[in-house]
Amino acid sequence: MSKEETDEKKPFGTEFIETVVKPVVEAITIITPHAVKYFQLIYHHYQKLPTTHIQIIFGSILCFFGGIYPTLFAAFEAAKHGGIKDLQKAVTDLTNEALIIIEESKKDDKVDANGDGVADVLQISDQEYVLRKSKLVMTKITPSKVDNALQKMFTVWIAVVATLKVRFARTIALSMTISDVLKRPANAYLTPVIEKSTPKEYQKWIPVIIGWITKGIGMSIAWFIQTIISAATSAWEGALIISRAGLKLCEEKGIKLSDVIPENIGKTSIDETIAYGLAFVGFYSQWKLGFDMPFPFNIVLMPFEIAEYYIRWTISD
Repeated sequence: MSKEETDEKKPFGTEFIETVVKPVVEAITIITPHAVKYFQLIYHHYQKLPTTHIQIIFGSILCFFGGIYPTLFAAFEAAKHGGIKDLQKAVTDLTNEALIIIEESKKDDKVDANGDGVADVLQISDQEYVLRKSKLVMTKITPSKVDNALQKMFTVWIAVVATLKVRFARTIALSMTISDVLKRPANAYLTPVIEKSTPKEYQKWIPVIIGWITKGIGMSIAWFIQTIISAATSAWEGALIISRAGLKLCEEKGIKLSDVIPENIGKTSIDETIAYGLAFVGFYSQWKLGFDMPFPFNIVLMPFEIAEYYIRWTISD
């Protein structure tokens, strides 16, 4: 039997399982435990830091990166008022359940029921592999815990989206206005041209796709303007947090810098004076970066990039 005949007789979805499902399952099994351990280690060290150190770190992030992730930072702030403790517990519960499934999957990968020296998962078809792993998930997971965690996450997400829609209402309105302005000439001039080269059965998708494109352009323009505004405001807020935390740290350490730092910091404007300089540096650095993360940080922070654009698209819907 030729390779072509064998490929033709493969059940529907087999190629997808071979090329996508199996590699994804294996990647998740390998990466997730290390990622969880890495974040737990960071959080453990974070909890040990003094308050002034945490403020300086948070202020630095705001000052130098606030304009890059405006909706993400705003979402974190909104989550604090929308049930951050519930969200933390939900994420912890889901993480624990995922780790249990991963450990059980690793054990399952080593099972050799017939004792022939080859793991069972290497001797079954792709469909059997999916069914086997699905059964493992269904039997080892705790449904009530997962359901409760997902409900809490959804509740917090709804509260966050509602808050962000109010906070970024002008940006959303501007993006929709730009989209509507672009949509009219696009439908008038582009649609007829595209229809000529598109099969009739697919022409119904043309207005929809044009709508997506114009919405994307409108969002890009409106959010770029918002990014500049957010970069300026976050640079100032972050700089003020850094300067006040830095002065407090100097006060705790007994550092006077030749009496430049007064004994009572609350009765001086030195914190704001320092903040002006830091804010300028923070905004200028964001501007020079094009309001984007440089390589290789953009790779490391790719989840943040995805979350930022997902939130923008969601609240602009």
